[in-house]
Amino acid sequence: MHLLSILFSQSFLSILVLAFSIWWMLRKPEDNTRPWLVLALVLNLFYGFFFNKFMTGEGSLLPWKYDHILFHLDQSLGIQSASIARPLQGFWRVPLMVAYQAMVPMMIVWFLVASRYGNRGSVVLSYAAELAAGPLLYSVVPGCGPIYTFREQWLHPPVVPADTIRLSGMPNAFPSLHAATALIFVLFAPTRLARVCSVFFLAATCMATLSTGEHYVIDLVPGLAFGVFAASVGLLRFRQAAGFLFIACSWTFAVRIWHAFLIDHPMLVRTCVALTLMLVVIAIWREWRSQREATTIENQRIEADAAAAQKR
Repeated sequence: MHLLSILFSQSFLSILVLAFSIWWMLRKPEDNTRPWLVLALVLNLFYGFFFNKFMTGEGSLLPWKYDHILFHLDQSLGIQSASIARPLQGFWRVPLMVAYQAMVPMMIVWFLVASRYGNRGSVVLSYAAELAAGPLLYSVVPGCGPIYTFREQWLHPPVVPADTIRLSGMPNAFPSLHAATALIFVLFAPTRLARVCSVFFLAATCMATLSTGEHYVIDLVPGLAFGVFAASVGLLRFRQAAGFLFIACSWTFAVRIWHAFLIDHPMLVRTCVALTLMLVVIAIWREWRSQREATTIENQRIEADAAAAQKR
C-alpha cells in the first residue's frame, strides 16, 4: 500500500508525465506545439511547489479553520461525506485514489484533446484562471478536510460544535478545485466520446474527494460553479464567467459570514444547492448545444465547398 501511495502520488505522476512528454517531443521535433506542452509541464511543477509553499504559509497565517462549520453544513444538506466515504473504503478506494491523483495528467490529456479538435477558446486560459483565483477563495473559508480534522475518526466523526477550530494544515477544501477542474473537462469536451469520458471522470473525481477524506460534500457545490467560471474564461464567455464567479463568491462569503443562519435553515441550504447545480447543468447543456451547432455549420460548409469543387 505504501508503494501504491508513492506510485499514485501527485509528484510522481507529474514527473512521469513530464518525462513522457519530453520523449514525445523528441520523437517529432518539427511539431512546434510539443515544446510548448513540455514548457507548460515544467511551469506546472514550479507552480505546484510554490502553491504548496503558499498554502502552507496561508495555513499558518489562518490557523482558525472552518471544518466543523462545513461538517455541520453537510448535516444541514442531509448528506455527510463520511456516509458516502464508508462504502468506498474497500475495492473502490484504489481506483478512486487513482482518479484523484490523475488530475495533472488529465489536464495534459485534455489540452491535447482540445488542441486536436480545434476547440474554441483556450483550456490553458481556464486552468490559469482557476489556479490564480482558487487560493484567494481558500483564504476566505479556510478548511482542511475531514481526514485532517477528525483524524482516525473521520469515517465516524464525533459530535462537534459549529465553530471554527485551531488546526494546522493547508486550507484547500472550500471550494473543491478538483471538482472545478473536472468540470472544465466537461465543458471543453469536443466529441460525444469525450463528453461521456469527462462526465465519468467528473463523477469519479467527486466520489474520490469524499472517499479520501479531502473534502466535505458542501465543498463540491461552489467548486462546480467555480469550474464553470474558469471554463467560461477560457471560452471567452466573460458575462457567464462573471455570473458563476459571483455564485462561487456568494457561497464563500455566505459560509464565512452567515454560516450559523445557514446551519439553522436546512431547507435554504438545500434550495441554494439545487439552484446552483441546476445552473451548472444549464451551462453544460448550452455549451454542448453550441458545440453541436458549430460542428453542423462546419460540416455544411465543407459539403458546400466539396460540391462547388465538383461542379468546376
